[in-house]
Amino acid sequence: MSYQFERLKVLVVDDNAHMRKLVTTILQAFGVIQIYEAESAERAWVVLRESNPDVCVLDWMMEGMSGLELVEMIRTNPQAPNPFMPVIMLTGHTHIDRVRQARDAGVNEFIAKPVSVKTMMQRLVAVIESPRPYVRTEAYFGPCRRRRGAEEYRGPERREKKDAAAQAAE
Repeated sequence: MSYQFERLKVLVVDDNAHMRKLVTTILQAFGVIQIYEAESAERAWVVLRESNPDVCVLDWMMEGMSGLELVEMIRTNPQAPNPFMPVIMLTGHTHIDRVRQARDAGVNEFIAKPVSVKTMMQRLVAVIESPRPYVRTEAYFGPCRRRRGAEEYRGPERREKKDAAAQAAE
């Protein structure tokens, strides 16, 4: 499938200039023309409010404010221009606990460093073609954290089935 990304605005946030250049080069190869860069989460917050990008590709570990803290600001700060903006976390910290933390902060997609062209394309297409609905609770705002399409997650009868299974096990 062919994609036309020339109208897409992407913010790339990483404190490593080489990584920003790599991600920018990949995005340019996809046809993205409007690419904004920030070397810190603090600078990214300014760029977000000035440029209102469509997607953010964000590193986790940076001096000062972390990428995770920036995601939480994007999702919850009243000054955020678009709390629904898709965020792709790009990090070398890939332990399952980190992935869960990113998900729970409101990250849409997760990429492990080193990034590949194929993976970047898959995640970019995922946030555009298959956006997850957003959920707002007292403790969370962001994309729905459920990804599974398993039958046990469908319909009101799922609890009845679980209760019946629990009773049968007793």
